[in-house]
Amino acid sequence: MKRRSLVSIAAAAAVSAAMVMPLAVNAQGQVQAKTLRIVPHANVTILDPIWSTAFVTRNHGYMIYDTLFGTDASGAVKPQMVDKWNVSKDNLTWTFTLRDGLEFHDGAPVTSTDVVASIKRWASRDSFGGVLAKSVADYATPDAKTFVIKLKQPFGVMLEALGKPSSNVPFIMPARIAATPGSEQIKDNIGSGPYKFVQAEYKPGEKLVYVKNDKYKSRSEAPNGTTGGKPVFVDRVEWVIIRDPQTQFNALVAGEVDIVEQPTFEQYASLKATKGVQLVDAQPAGLQYIFRFNHKHPPFDNVKIRQAAMVALGQEQHLKAQVGTPGMYKFCKSMFPCGTPYASDNTSFYTGSADPKKAAQMLKDAGYKGEPVLLMRPTDLASIAKLPLVAKQQLEAAGFKVDMQQMDWATLVARRAKKDAPAAGGWNAFMTAWTAGDIQNPLTMAMMNAAGDNGWFGWQDDKQIEELKVKFAQAGSDAEKKKLAEQLQLRAIETASHVHLGQYNNPAAVRDNVSGIVPAGAQVYWNVKKN
Repeated sequence: MKRRSLVSIAAAAAVSAAMVMPLAVNAQGQVQAKTLRIVPHANVTILDPIWSTAFVTRNHGYMIYDTLFGTDASGAVKPQMVDKWNVSKDNLTWTFTLRDGLEFHDGAPVTSTDVVASIKRWASRDSFGGVLAKSVADYATPDAKTFVIKLKQPFGVMLEALGKPSSNVPFIMPARIAATPGSEQIKDNIGSGPYKFVQAEYKPGEKLVYVKNDKYKSRSEAPNGTTGGKPVFVDRVEWVIIRDPQTQFNALVAGEVDIVEQPTFEQYASLKATKGVQLVDAQPAGLQYIFRFNHKHPPFDNVKIRQAAMVALGQEQHLKAQVGTPGMYKFCKSMFPCGTPYASDNTSFYTGSADPKKAAQMLKDAGYKGEPVLLMRPTDLASIAKLPLVAKQQLEAAGFKVDMQQMDWATLVARRAKKDAPAAGGWNAFMTAWTAGDIQNPLTMAMMNAAGDNGWFGWQDDKQIEELKVKFAQAGSDAEKKKLAEQLQLRAIETASHVHLGQYNNPAAVRDNVSGIVPAGAQVYWNVKKN
């Protein structure tokens, strides 16, 4: 692979603009490694981690916000902003006390009022939060450090909800910001986390800048997943938006960036052979590809047509085309990732293998009228860009008409929020990926948010799924939860909520003078040192 200095290919204005800030030099002429430069896996145009489930927005959230609880690498929930808590004997009243010294970036103390407002806004958007909201009778804030959640019925997974590690994460914001309706994006980016967002230096499509929050009061425990201490060892972090994979590679090799979050799969052989570069997997449990239907508009408003598409799509071809590298992907029939507690091979008619003949007959029986399927393809997100090409081929083999429209990921993320008809700027389908932590149970899985217009993009409306989720949250034993999880999987397949298309891993490429990256199921940048 030809390696050129980024300076020699600085025709791209966004790249050169992001690279102009030099590193500080001390009296001896030595470079002071105070700035960490990262190429995020996608462009960042949405900064509201409650409004969007996009992982890059979630990662931004972890830079500047903190959480009440976190989840460690073993899946255990531990306190973060919370100091102590207790539950009444009838399991209907949860009382929480915040740690001392919590402060927002604007200097205001974090109070129980901020917490309650943040929980309410999160619950208005998130699948898990929505189930919690159905069990809540009232909130109370007896003092500035204490908040109380009063329930109508027991909710045994309270800590799992408040410590949810991935999209949507229940980040804590100032009450005045959290008062923004969940249907609208926030305008101020103020948290209480380990970094501050530098709004004045934000250039969409070019660069995001964060500086160390010197007033952040870290926990004393060692970092573990999204729990424990969040020490910061650099003064400044820059997210540099570089869209071209080869340019990303060249910048990393030249030392002009320190981390590339998601190299293309084709680059791994070269990266493994490159001196000065290491591969670090911050998501060792892996990710899952999915194909999401829009349930509101033809043809996928017809469940029989959605089922036909499920039969038409096969995991093996998608994984081989997109990932390809042996050992980095695996077939998995279960909607819940293989190797996790609720994984099950009981998947009804879904086999995970493409069957175009059966799908064609199902499509005919369903009364398909030849409506085009508007499939969005993100050309700048290398980790999923090939998937829609395979999906188009497999759907057409079964008799679907596919209108694949190409766009960047930021445009796709904005467009998927539109409920308009496809011909009026909406869509029929898109493809994405979820970390194992996002989809390990029915309450964390966004695709099982079947609350209609208040649900996740695609807007499935299914009362049975919602009722089963409440039962899951109230279940008193692991055996009961596993049984309910399997029922939910079968219902999601019966109603064709989405198509799961196998598992994979996508390690980050990191300069070998960078250490301390915490495997958290998300890309987090506390505890990172640059020598």
